[in-house]
Amino acid sequence: MAQILAPTMQLNMKITKSSTPSLLPNTGTSILFKQSRKGSIKGSSKFRVCASLKADNSTVNRVEQLLNLDVSPYTDRIIAEYIWIGGTGIDLRSKSRTISKPVEHPSELPKWNYDGSSTGQAPGEDSEVILYPQAIFKDPFRGGNNILVICDTYTPAGEPIPTNKRYKAAQIFSDSKVADEVPWFGIEQEYTLLQQNVKWPLGWPVGAYPGPQGPYYCGVGADKSWGRDISDAHYKACLYAGINISGTNGEVMPGQWEFQVGPSVGIEAGDHIWCARYLLERITEQAGVVLTLDPKPIEGDWNGAGCHTNYSTKSMREEGGFEVIKKAILNLSLRHKDHISAYGEGNERRLTGKHETASINTFSWGVANRGCSIRVGRDTEKAGKGYLEDRRPASNMDPYVVTSLLAETTLLWEPTLEAEALAAQKLSLNV
Repeated sequence: MAQILAPTMQLNMKITKSSTPSLLPNTGTSILFKQSRKGSIKGSSKFRVCASLKADNSTVNRVEQLLNLDVSPYTDRIIAEYIWIGGTGIDLRSKSRTISKPVEHPSELPKWNYDGSSTGQAPGEDSEVILYPQAIFKDPFRGGNNILVICDTYTPAGEPIPTNKRYKAAQIFSDSKVADEVPWFGIEQEYTLLQQNVKWPLGWPVGAYPGPQGPYYCGVGADKSWGRDISDAHYKACLYAGINISGTNGEVMPGQWEFQVGPSVGIEAGDHIWCARYLLERITEQAGVVLTLDPKPIEGDWNGAGCHTNYSTKSMREEGGFEVIKKAILNLSLRHKDHISAYGEGNERRLTGKHETASINTFSWGVANRGCSIRVGRDTEKAGKGYLEDRRPASNMDPYVVTSLLAETTLLWEPTLEAEALAAQKLSLNV
């Protein structure tokens, strides 16, 4: 059974006859109490609780039984967890609401509101921000018919607030020129796990470093992989929720992981990444581990964390698509600064030209070259059609911004003929 061992914490996953896989931490002040078989309640929650050693065993069992309680035989009402993006543009917020019956579409849910002055999104004298439900996912924490609701944010007058990046993205994806091309996205979300009390990568000696990079990428073993249980728990939670997660792997820097979402069409890519991030935040919260999306969490000879975005259109996926890909690359080169400015905070610390990145100041592309801004795979070159990979986005990028900007630049924006000719010559593109 896999375990995460770190100087300050240990994470265990257990499967019992009366419950589904459970995730919980075991720190120096916490302990797991097994659920009593006698009188136990079969629950829908997939995650169990941990309580202080000072707590009474029976008290812990009673709390756990309530958390696992299946209320569906007694009421049609469900719990909807409304989720939105806070004032920093990267922090997630949520609160719960009782809904009278199960729902299948966001339009069946009521709008709600919250105090924007407490999230940095509204002044205190006029603090009400309105939540508009936009996407629904199954809730793996509460189970049953309970749901997670991805929302975007508006003023009481119905105007999107500045941090509502979904609104503009939805406009771009609803444009007929974009919609007709059926844009696909596959997003590779890298993240780093930190020990809670010292904010140092999981598994690393406190205040010191493990061995140099090399054995950790997709590595196996107690001396090479730290955080696998969290990655696996997140993987299953995403599948349960209905997120289009396509895989996971350990990353080059130890304590760093990646999950992939897609292929997803249009606005769906952003909805799925944000919900997947929310699940990861909740799981690490329960595990007593800190999640960071900082693009360069450890300075020095360590890989940063990106959010590589694979992109294709219908024309790119059809015969002759490689020429369409090269035209898209040309457009991307001409708007390099616009994209960099929208691709995440602190990205200049990551895009140095080292550690599998291109320089932030120079646009480049290549086949199978991970040191370029845009990479094209060997299979795409061979088939003459396929997709491109934008390797510039940072791990803390907003997927609504990145996906819609890629669509806008390649499908809606047209450069001047002079600029196009100069760029094609510079990049050795014959388009």
